[in-house]
Amino acid sequence: MSHIELKGVSKTYDVKGKSVEAVKTTDLSIRSGEIFGLIGFSGAGKSTLLRLINLLEVPTTGDVIVGDDNLTKLSKDKLRVKRQKIGMVFQHFNLINSKTVAENIKFVLKAAKYPKERMDARVDELLTLVGLSDKRDALPKNLSGGQKQRVGIARALANDPEVLLCDEATSALDPEITKEILKLLKEINKTLGLTIVLITHEMEVIKEIAHRVGVMSNGEIIEVDDVYNIFSNPTHEVTKGFVQEIYNFQVPPHIKTTNENRIITLKFAKDTAEENHLNQLYKLFDLNISILNGRIEYINGDPLGLLMLQVSGDEAEIGRFFKHIDDRIGLERAEIYG
Repeated sequence: MSHIELKGVSKTYDVKGKSVEAVKTTDLSIRSGEIFGLIGFSGAGKSTLLRLINLLEVPTTGDVIVGDDNLTKLSKDKLRVKRQKIGMVFQHFNLINSKTVAENIKFVLKAAKYPKERMDARVDELLTLVGLSDKRDALPKNLSGGQKQRVGIARALANDPEVLLCDEATSALDPEITKEILKLLKEINKTLGLTIVLITHEMEVIKEIAHRVGVMSNGEIIEVDDVYNIFSNPTHEVTKGFVQEIYNFQVPPHIKTTNENRIITLKFAKDTAEENHLNQLYKLFDLNISILNGRIEYINGDPLGLLMLQVSGDEAEIGRFFKHIDDRIGLERAEIYG
């Protein structure tokens, strides 16, 4: 497994005589053995940034360091060898339709001059790893989308890489198959110790798999943090938008907020997430408090509690209620609407 460092990396294209800055000057450190997610809207620059990591895109400025090697300083021959240790999984599988599953994997092994006498055993090992032992001789046209992506993952792992890059690897799959592929990637990360970098436009994917996440917008990384911290306390407006998609708490249209009728969404972090907070609030305040929505999310094993409440009654009492929320340890991240 290898760490990844981007130092002052940027990418500018010349489009019809105009300079287009796809990735602005970026510093990024990805830890050895972690699953790092990159999320952003279409055109944010995340695919370009991913391709800079293995120099499929040559940076305009800066250094790309993977493990002990500065890729931007390597000769073409040494870079070709290094790339064999950086596997890549694609959105649309990129399988050779005329070749069987085994032949698709062997194609990568042959390119790396893998010993012929060990190829069949290596293919069997990889197909066992991704749960496709019975599809060895099948053609891609006879596979489901999830099975095709499993072949893509097996092929990316063929040369025993230290880094695995996933370019929207689940966006062509339905939700249930997506969960299966993400579970497989987590198992590979844990079993093989691979450093995994994946890009997505879905926060649900980040929540399901990543340890840390970088949020991209307009060619730059605007926020990087542990996934739990991003969900519990996003700072940038773009990040807040992605997180809100997961919460998906909408105020019912028939409810109108006034000084005496307010809506509040509370977040309860870690130690406080599983406590019965409502009983305490009922006892402390002479207010009508109703639950509009609520649940507990588990992010990397840690709970994050979410409650949307309708609070109505005397305006002064509501003010005292809000002050209690603001002052209460563990509720300092409350979001108040209305």
